[in-house]
Amino acid sequence: MQHRLYLHIICLFLAISAWTKAQPLSDGAQISLITCTPGTELYERYGHTALRVFDSINAIDITFNYGIFDFNTDHFYWKFIKGETWYQLGASSTPWFLYDYEIENRPVYEQILNLTPKQRESIWNALLINYKPEYREYLYNFVFDNCATRPYELIKSALGDSIISDYEGYTGETYRHFIRHYTGRHTWANAGINLLFGPKADRPMTSEQRLFLPEELMYYFQYAHTLDGTRLIKHSDVGSFKAIHTPWYATWELGLVLYFLAVLAMSIIDRIRGKWSWWVELAAGIPFLVLLLIVAFLTFFSCHPLVGFGWRLFLIPLTHLCARLIYILH
Repeated sequence: MQHRLYLHIICLFLAISAWTKAQPLSDGAQISLITCTPGTELYERYGHTALRVFDSINAIDITFNYGIFDFNTDHFYWKFIKGETWYQLGASSTPWFLYDYEIENRPVYEQILNLTPKQRESIWNALLINYKPEYREYLYNFVFDNCATRPYELIKSALGDSIISDYEGYTGETYRHFIRHYTGRHTWANAGINLLFGPKADRPMTSEQRLFLPEELMYYFQYAHTLDGTRLIKHSDVGSFKAIHTPWYATWELGLVLYFLAVLAMSIIDRIRGKWSWWVELAAGIPFLVLLLIVAFLTFFSCHPLVGFGWRLFLIPLTHLCARLIYILH
């Protein structure tokens, strides 16, 4: 393991010393779209996208990715809540980049782009410019400006907006339904997201709007070609992301049923005693009030585009009310 670590450090040093000179790429250079499969953390469940520049003649093997952020930034969590998180373009040797995913047992797929020398040079120069300290940071947006949309825009710009794809994917599906493919339909994370999302999340996506997720971008390019019919991918190694399986005892639906039964049981006890237990309403009402305030704040004072008041937000008080009807109606 120690020898391997030294090897990665040497590769990184050689790669950086080469590409910082900003020499033109050789005729045999390749640029690839790298797609990383999801991890266990919530922010990793959507996968990741990067761009690899490989040029054996010039000793370049660099992977650029737009997913770098710093937890130690001043007031990080406050900025994150407001949607004012600044991400930046990172660059590392490809062996070092892949090693991080290898130790987490996360497969990484590569698609070598079928580009002309001029198009390769355009992407390479754009990456070098974007990596300069004054251009490296950007205001991250989960849906409209992230680690997948930035590489897509670079490639599209180099090809002159001439990309056509036969991949339909989830075109026409809403953001809400689309995202739950990655959070897991029955997970508590998906339930929380649904409570925060408003009507904007129920708008059907266009063909390009779905490309904010790495897997969709990978498949979009896999079936893409230019106006003259040239396939965009010269060689590829792709695969599907694994679906998230949630055991029945860990689903949010079961949690909601148990909550209903608990309030129902308390209502029956109150009916027998002929006395109303107000603490039940307080125990449920205070957290719900806090949730309403959070949604209101995110709706009116944050940059999160999909947050808002929706009917799912009132699912909890409606469940509570139904469980209390046995006392109210008898």
